Amino acid sequence: MIGNLKPLEIVLIIAVILLLFGAKKLPDMARSLGKSARILKSEAKAMKKDDTDTAAPTTETVADPAPPAASARTIQAAPGDVTSSRPVNEPKPTSQS
Repeated sequence: MIGNLKPLEIVLIIAVILLLFGAKKLPDMARSLGKSARILKSEAKAMKKDDTDTAAPTTETVADPAPPAASARTIQAAPGDVTSSRPVNEPKPTSQS
């Protein structure tokens, strides 16, 4: 379809687009279109990667890792609320003989 257009027709189409959208909005529209295309491309790659990861079965057994002994735990009042979070001092186990 584009191969059949003459140079004058292409110039007229560009002029109509400039009149409809204005010269100030065109760069922003092109930028947002490019961002959308990049996001779509990255999401498509992620979906393909997820499909290949789930399709390959693993024969290894994974043991539950033990939590690190010296790690500090934190209690949060609400999800995302870091202002009221505080470290928890857990009592150390004492041996009673």
